[in-house]
Amino acid sequence: MQASFAQTGSSAGRRVLDGSSLRNSQPLLFGGLKKVHRQPRAVSVRSSAEKFEPQVCVVLGTQWGDEGKGKLVDILAQQYEIVARAQGGANAGHTIYDEQGNKYALHLVPSGILNPKTTCVIGNGVVVHLPSLFEEVEGLKKKGISVDGRLLLSDRAHLLFDLHKEIDGLREAELAGTGKQIGTTKRGIGPAYSSKATRNGIRVCDLKNLQTFPEKLQKLAMDGSKRFADGFNYDVNADVQKHTELAKSVQPLVTDTVEYINDAYDSGKRILIEGANATMLDIDFGTYPYVTSSNPSIGGIATGLGLAPNKIQALVGVVKAYTTRVGAGPYPTEIFGTLAERLREIGREYGTTTGRPRRIGWMDIVALRYVCRINGLTHLNLTKLDVLSEQDEILIGVRYRSKDGEILASVPADLETLEGVTVEYETMPGWKSDISKVRRWEDLPQAARDYVQRIEDLIGVYCKWIGVGPGRDAIVNKPKMGKCWALRAQRLNSELGDVPTDVSQGACTACIASCTGAPWDSHRGQAPTRSALTGVLLRGWCVYNW
Repeated sequence: MQASFAQTGSSAGRRVLDGSSLRNSQPLLFGGLKKVHRQPRAVSVRSSAEKFEPQVCVVLGTQWGDEGKGKLVDILAQQYEIVARAQGGANAGHTIYDEQGNKYALHLVPSGILNPKTTCVIGNGVVVHLPSLFEEVEGLKKKGISVDGRLLLSDRAHLLFDLHKEIDGLREAELAGTGKQIGTTKRGIGPAYSSKATRNGIRVCDLKNLQTFPEKLQKLAMDGSKRFADGFNYDVNADVQKHTELAKSVQPLVTDTVEYINDAYDSGKRILIEGANATMLDIDFGTYPYVTSSNPSIGGIATGLGLAPNKIQALVGVVKAYTTRVGAGPYPTEIFGTLAERLREIGREYGTTTGRPRRIGWMDIVALRYVCRINGLTHLNLTKLDVLSEQDEILIGVRYRSKDGEILASVPADLETLEGVTVEYETMPGWKSDISKVRRWEDLPQAARDYVQRIEDLIGVYCKWIGVGPGRDAIVNKPKMGKCWALRAQRLNSELGDVPTDVSQGACTACIASCTGAPWDSHRGQAPTRSALTGVLLRGWCVYNW
């Protein structure tokens, strides 16, 4: 891999790139994609996917949302008996496709609903707008997807009413022209969580007593009326009537999901938990105040389902091969101009919930490493790699430098500091070939494999799945590879620290040039030497997985 990048030390063969020279980049295009060097087999994911062993697996977004979590959940749901949502609301939009290519846009119903053997759970941490939930259910039924007996709703979940949507829109209108608009979906999510925090919210279990429900909703509406006076346009009596009717329909779904999910775990059932939004939008860890109103990180999973953290065996972070963001807020690796427009067009980067065009940026390793640490991720799913196939060069943001020249170790809390950072990039060669039909790691172009491996090396988390298209079968399983001995030796301050350590597929380029393919066993227990380095590789990567 000939990656050029900015770092301290020798600069031979490297060039420094910073954000100021990249934000108005012209597109790196070419006319017509060539076919990949080997004709791959088209194989159904259902038949080819290896079993994923963890009994409890969590799938989380690692950027600013819209990473493609729904697709992985849909695929893994074929192996799990329960799929659960723990936080967020209808502001989360997950787009998935079935084997016939039919598109489903889900907002409240978990993405496992397409598997007829899966039970879907909406946990206590989700805020639920019942009319939207039943509208979504009806849409699924029209497409032949029945939810009867397969969709459970927590009795502890808080209800989101039209008054919350009204308040959401009025708050955004107040901020118009101030430069402080959050850019919310106006789905009422923030106001609903505010009601929960101020302890005057209404929960699903409150619909059991329709004698007291009207009074509770009227008291809740008074808050909005006092705050916005004549601007508050909400018919509380109409909403009472609507929910009185819905109460009968929702009762078959209502369950003590804390008891249900823990009993399922104790009986050995396999549980898949689907995060909504993403950690960089987390109300505690994200770019506050330009965040969502819940915790889309690992903490929100525990509190939003009532499942103890020590029962979770795998934490999968879904990360787009580039980055996107909807709404306002700092975005260090953002791209502008025709390149951004082109990537937006290729990737269909428009919000599932709002239809708004998404902002586009390069991969941000600083933010991704920050998210991996917070969540303790065990695996990555890199999505939409195919969207980058037209580029001559692809950039990876590897560090932030403050205005005074200081290298920042992580994502700063202070937005003024974050907005003022200069991003330093590594430049990777593009592969300029259509990879949308590839289904095996070895069939990907070398440059595409190098790009994936470089992200894995920089983060230190195994990138198990690679998305190469929107379809359910458009995914590549990546083998787990070891690090090269030269890189390990350098980290251990070995005498071999001067060996070249530009990593390609997990092994240094010096090793690959003289690889014999000999097994590692012949060198086990020996101190590494230059001669030994030439014989410890198998198919381009070290078989010693340290």
